[in-house]
Amino acid sequence: ASNKLDYALDDHDRIVTLANDPDAHQRIVRDMQRRNVAVIAIESTGGIERPLIHALLEANLPVALVQPADARHFAKSMRKLAKTDAIDARVLAQYAKKGELRLLAKTPEKQAELAALVTCRRQLLSVRTQQTNRRGRTSSKTAIKAIDTVLATINEQIEQLDKTIQQLIQDDDQFKDRDRILRSAPGIGAATSASLLSQLSELGHVDRQAAAALLGVAPMNNQSGDRDRPRRVKGGRVAPRCNLYMATLAAIRFNPLIKAFADRLKAKNKQSKVVIVACMRKLACLLNAMLRDKIEWNQLNAVKALDA
Repeated sequence: ASNKLDYALDDHDRIVTLANDPDAHQRIVRDMQRRNVAVIAIESTGGIERPLIHALLEANLPVALVQPADARHFAKSMRKLAKTDAIDARVLAQYAKKGELRLLAKTPEKQAELAALVTCRRQLLSVRTQQTNRRGRTSSKTAIKAIDTVLATINEQIEQLDKTIQQLIQDDDQFKDRDRILRSAPGIGAATSASLLSQLSELGHVDRQAAAALLGVAPMNNQSGDRDRPRRVKGGRVAPRCNLYMATLAAIRFNPLIKAFADRLKAKNKQSKVVIVACMRKLACLLNAMLRDKIEWNQLNAVKALDA
């Protein structure tokens, strides 16, 4: 809940209910430090959980963010069909004990600022699309005038955010270097680069399979007995995947390496969406290799071979 939080420990049944405010967060921090816990599982609740996570990470405590669907599936596996805040707290405590959770890393201040700016820009783009659609479906001159005013304000704010994002990237040596590498790839523009820098910071630090999985473009097997259904992509981070999707559409037309790959898949009569997702995965793997080796697009062996 937004106004309160419930937390439980795996070694007893007592549920502690506190107000969701800084004083309560510090109380939890002190309690967790005293107990020397192995992991603290917190359910994702649309951003309400972030102040508590920040307080725990600042105290160097081990924190893991659990998606609501994962917690609910775990509860059902334990035959807990009822759902209350107290039950959820107990489930999370048991999930933390039995599950192999990925611990969160403390996000650098500039990384958090860039992520907030990119998220705000994405939200404004969504609002602009909604208002544009409404404008096309109304005949009232007064309504159109009001919508135009809103659109003008939104466009101005998006333009200002673009400048702020680029300034933040250029003022940080690490961001600037990674941005230069990403944007050297044909099809990758400023928006896609900023999204990958802020919301997929693991890129360049993981293998290609993990990079594809983080973006949600890795095909997952669906086999059981004699049944062997087609593999499908699932999971991953939505925001950077949406940016990479649009970048891939451009790359299929103007990036010689990705275009040649797409043409080979089309020659095998692959469906259009299959071709696009496969190109997304290939582009993501190439970007991952570029950031890992700190090289630009034209320095990739695959690109050199294509030019030869």
